[in-house]
Parts: sequence; C-alpha cells; structure tokens
Amino acid sequence: MGFTDEQAAFQRAVADMCRRECGTRAQRDALTEQGTVHHNTRFYGRMADLGWLGLTVPEEFGGSDGSMVDLCILLEATARGMAPVGGIGPTLITGAAYQKFGTDAQKKDVLGGIVGGRSYSISMSEPEAGSDVGNLSCKAERSDDGWVINGQKTWCSNAHIADAILLVARTSRGEDKHRGLTMFHVPSDTPGLTIKGIPTMGGNDVNDLYFTDVHLPEDAVIGEIDAGWGQLMTGLNIERLILGAMMLGTAQRAFADALEFISERRQFGRPVGSFQSLRHRVADLATEIECTRLLVYRLARMVDDHPGALFPREASMVKLKATETAKRVALEGMQMMGGYGYATEFDMERHVRATLVSSIYGGTNEIQRDVVGKTYGL
Repeated sequence: MGFTDEQAAFQRAVADMCRRECGTRAQRDALTEQGTVHHNTRFYGRMADLGWLGLTVPEEFGGSDGSMVDLCILLEATARGMAPVGGIGPTLITGAAYQKFGTDAQKKDVLGGIVGGRSYSISMSEPEAGSDVGNLSCKAERSDDGWVINGQKTWCSNAHIADAILLVARTSRGEDKHRGLTMFHVPSDTPGLTIKGIPTMGGNDVNDLYFTDVHLPEDAVIGEIDAGWGQLMTGLNIERLILGAMMLGTAQRAFADALEFISERRQFGRPVGSFQSLRHRVADLATEIECTRLLVYRLARMVDDHPGALFPREASMVKLKATETAKRVALEGMQMMGGYGYATEFDMERHVRATLVSSIYGGTNEIQRDVVGKTYGL
C-alpha cells in the first residue's frame, strides 16, 4: 500500500495489541460481557494512553496531526483484531465536524476529550427523516438566554456511552428543506434529554433520543445557524472513509476466520477448502477485499492531498464497496463453515450481524449508488 516505515510499524503495533489483549474468544467475551456490548472503556482508554485516538487531531489540542492514511490503518487493524471499541467510528465522525466548524472552546473540549478517551455521537435521523435528512423536524427555538430543543431523534449510535451529542435540529423552515438546519453541542447529561436503547439483532448500540424543553446556551451552536446541511455535506468524505476502513478490517477478519476453518475441517477424507467450489469462492472473496483496500487507501490519500476538497463519487464508492464486500464475505464465510458458521461458538455469526447493518447506516447503499450515478450526470 506504499506505507512509510513508521506507518508499517504502527500497523504492526495495533495488530500486536489486539492479539495480546483481545486475541482469544475468552478475552473478547470478558471485554464485551459475552458479546452483548461492543465498547469497552478500559480498552478504549488504553488506546487513548498510547495516543492513537488523537491521530488526526491537531497538535494544539493534544493530537498527533496525522493523516487520514494513518487513521485508516488504525481503523482497519482494530476491526480486523475485533477490538471492543464500537464507539470509535461515531466518535471520530463527530470529532471531524467540531474540527471543521467548532469554536476554539468547543474544539478544546471535544477534540481534547477524544484524545483523552471520551466518546461522542452525532444525531441526525428521525422517525420520518432517515435517508431524507432534510425532512427532519426536531425543533430548536430561541429563548432569552439561548435555545430550547423539542423533538425526537432515532438510530443514534453511541449516544448511551457518549459524553456529548452533536445534534442536527431545525431552526427555521422555508421552501428549501435543506436550509434551516443547525448543529448543536448537547452534553449527554443535559436535563430534558432522555436516551433509550433500541434492541437490535446486533445488540444495543443505537438509541432513541427524546428532547423535552432541553435548554442550551447560545454558544452551543456549532458553525453557522441555518447552515447545518452544508456543514454535514462537507463531512461525508471523512464519515464514509471511516466506515469503509472499519468494514475493510471486518471483511479481512471474516475471511481469515473462514479460511482457517475450511483449512482444518475435513470431509470425505480431505480439508473442505481443497474442493474447487470453496477454492474458487475464496479466490473471489480475496480479490474483492483487495479491490476494497485499494479504494479505501486511494480516497484516504486524496483527502490528505486535498483537505478542503469534496469527493462525493469516491467517498460513496468506498462506503458502498466496503460494506457490500464485508457483508458478502461474512455470509459466504457462514456458508462455507456450514452449521458451525451459524453457531455462537464461532465468531462468524457475529461478523454476519455486524456487516448486515453496515449497508444501512451512514447513508444506505441505495443512497450511495444514487450519489455515484448523479456524479455521472444522471
């Protein structure tokens, strides 16, 4: 991939930590309460102590001011190592918005918090505003000393463990539904905010948020009032790249687990992996993973080389390809493992649950295809 010596050493260091601390099923079960939670604050804190969470945070806020390639190396390696840091994606996506649009005080608070191991969340979706984010109606109205928020949000990843939530709310309404949205900084312990988990087949990582006369100070606004939509659009490169790198690592882990199993499992007097039908399947999956890796790191380098540029086509391609590949690898892995792939004794069923939702969150893959198509003038 053209990594520098330092990047290659960093990749090895992350992989080594994952092998030591969560390399066995027993270790992972202990860190995740038998797989029921996906974020371990102690493990996450260890990553913070090593300086890894502040890779792309500017030095003035305690970070390393590193590159997006550096960040993708971290995300790919932790996902492949099944590190129990489910909050890392939403946290880094949220942090990118503060880094671009926050005041110095907001950056010091949130970016410094990320470096120190705190978690954050971004809340956009509502019951009637999923892919159609511009249709959101959670309302922010001015008060004498700031703002009052009322409404409901849903599918908010990480909110239950977040120190604060970046809320996208409606501050005005006109002919253009995308105009009139504003970002707000909401500490998770703010009176009037209720966070309720949504049980899913993957666990309890997403939440409903209920805002009942939530009072925020004037300086809770992030960026410009009524300009939240444009601010969101500038962050899509980073969001989709983060999701792509994580799913790339997950695809690699599912592939490695399947390959190990079919190399050892014997039927008809020989390893099942020696049968042509499985060999060809492995070849196809390996090729798809390599294609995905090239897409991910190509976009990472583009973002590093052109920090202010938008890459809607490439970012959507990365999100689309990485999530579809991860899902395919996990499902094919389960099929190759037979009944054992379906058994909770093995990790493959976890990979399936983790990858199925990946084509839905962060903008459904139908939306990604639509974005790519529009870039070709369609």
